[in-house]
Amino acid sequence: MSALSWLNGEAFTAVGQHILWSDMIGNTIGLAALALGWRRSIWTWPAQLLSGAILVGAYASAQLSGGVGKQLLVIGVALWGWRQWQRGSRQAQDGSIAVRFASWPERGVLLGGTAVGTLAVGGLFVAVPELSWNPWPDAYIFVGTLAAMVAQARGLVEFWFAWLLVDIVGVPLAFSSGLAFSGFVYLIYLVLVLWGMRDWWLRSRATAPSLEGAAA
Repeated sequence: MSALSWLNGEAFTAVGQHILWSDMIGNTIGLAALALGWRRSIWTWPAQLLSGAILVGAYASAQLSGGVGKQLLVIGVALWGWRQWQRGSRQAQDGSIAVRFASWPERGVLLGGTAVGTLAVGGLFVAVPELSWNPWPDAYIFVGTLAAMVAQARGLVEFWFAWLLVDIVGVPLAFSSGLAFSGFVYLIYLVLVLWGMRDWWLRSRATAPSLEGAAA
């Protein structure tokens, strides 16, 4: 048996749902990545990269092309985000990074880009049904994940809001697609997102006065 076959094999059954090894392992690493992001640790990026690589197999087995594309996107953006945090001028010695709220122009770019991107990707999925059996939720999660990771790479508190909006759709979609462990993990994500949002929010408020003092 190949490693790929084993990863896409059934680990166990819980409450009538078949749990795949790839689904379980990939999302467990994803949880660790989110926790590392909350701690502002640069190790969040290699963890996201590894999680994405494993979850490609899980989504492929569920025939969710949008999910596969999303994970390939996660891998690419994780490499970029890793580099961004490494090059961050305000990065601390412990590997953490300063965080802040986005400016209104930045928020406009994030919201506008997410809306246009969702319409474009959703339209592609509708035009080519082989890419996704559930085009609009798939497109929403695909583009929302990109927006969240870009915001995270820039140290923006809005990254947590983006993940929250992705989770709202991701939970029911994962359960309906047979990826039960992903559904359960999305629920845990929801708790971590709210916790991380509060932490980054408080840190951004503490960072702003110190930056203003330095500028003065």
